[in-house]
Amino acid sequence: MEIPATWMRGGTSKCWVFRRDDLDVPGMSVDEVLLRVYGSPDVRQVDGVGGGTSTTSKAVILSASQREGVDVDYTFAQVGIEAATVDWGSNCGNCSAVVAAFAVREGWVAAQDPSTEVRVLNTNTDQVIVQELSTPGGVLTEDLTTAIPGVPFLGSPVRMGFLDPAGRTTGRLFPTGRERDRLPDGEGGIDATLVDAGAPVVALRAADVGLTGHDSLAALDADPDLLGRLDAIRREGAVAMGLVADVGEAARAVPKLALVAAPREEGCDVDVLMLSMGRAHPAIPITGSVALTLASRHPGTVVAQLLDDEETQADQLVMRTAAGVVTTYVSETDGQVVVGATRTYRRLAQGVVFLPDPPTSTATHRILKGEES
Repeated sequence: MEIPATWMRGGTSKCWVFRRDDLDVPGMSVDEVLLRVYGSPDVRQVDGVGGGTSTTSKAVILSASQREGVDVDYTFAQVGIEAATVDWGSNCGNCSAVVAAFAVREGWVAAQDPSTEVRVLNTNTDQVIVQELSTPGGVLTEDLTTAIPGVPFLGSPVRMGFLDPAGRTTGRLFPTGRERDRLPDGEGGIDATLVDAGAPVVALRAADVGLTGHDSLAALDADPDLLGRLDAIRREGAVAMGLVADVGEAARAVPKLALVAAPREEGCDVDVLMLSMGRAHPAIPITGSVALTLASRHPGTVVAQLLDDEETQADQLVMRTAAGVVTTYVSETDGQVVVGATRTYRRLAQGVVFLPDPPTSTATHRILKGEES
């Protein structure tokens, strides 16, 4: 079976973009379709289109919206790699960067002169993202003019503002009602800020786990004991935030974990090292940067403790990541807070992906349903 798809880079991630209706396959759930198309479960995803990493095993599912004040409904899926799971629990801010351009190319939104605004609803988090593209003369040129950290080549810019992002998953910016909590860590407890904005994030001081905040990603990924400890803390955070009832139920992708430290370079506000899907993230998820930005504006958080009073009230946050400097902005529109950043995107390929005939063997069914490795 052929499924129309577009392969795109959004920010520092890559994703396959699908129209929602194209994923309706008789006899298969959307989860099963994605797992088979991506080649999961398999650490290499060798028989599918997945890239074998958390940043390259993502799906963007889109449709023209019927909701008032919204142009596009956007659902994000983090497709499991080793496990036959699809995580629908959060958004990917980097992949969000592809939505506006896709909608204009599909004719869902008419291009205006000199720029076009596209209002996107992320259905995972009920979050409206206002995106702005350059469309001189009412034409989407997609000129490659802009660089961002974590991407070696230029891309097409899109300005993205998350409208009133606090509490989109849990109902509150600080789900526990506190700006700082004490989580079990197997070693007497650790201070953490549990924040929900853009996506749920557990933020720790890097020094509290024996790191600097600008550590080698390869060294971190090669330390299974530390990764295990960090994931255990993250899972405790998921319970404290009310996302799950038990640590064993915590999803791999939600919440994310951020390690923050005082900046080592002048001109930055904070150093950030983030983990995603149990590994060090090569840059920073945009949704994570939104969460840290709002956390930085509250003096009791582990982020704000690294800043001076003036920085906590600034209209931007400058973060040094493993890939380079990321700057977010804070503004207001119609009385609502907007937190955002400029990202880039690029169309990589367009055509179809091939779904084999629906599996019929018992063994294949068990693999897709996670009953066998």
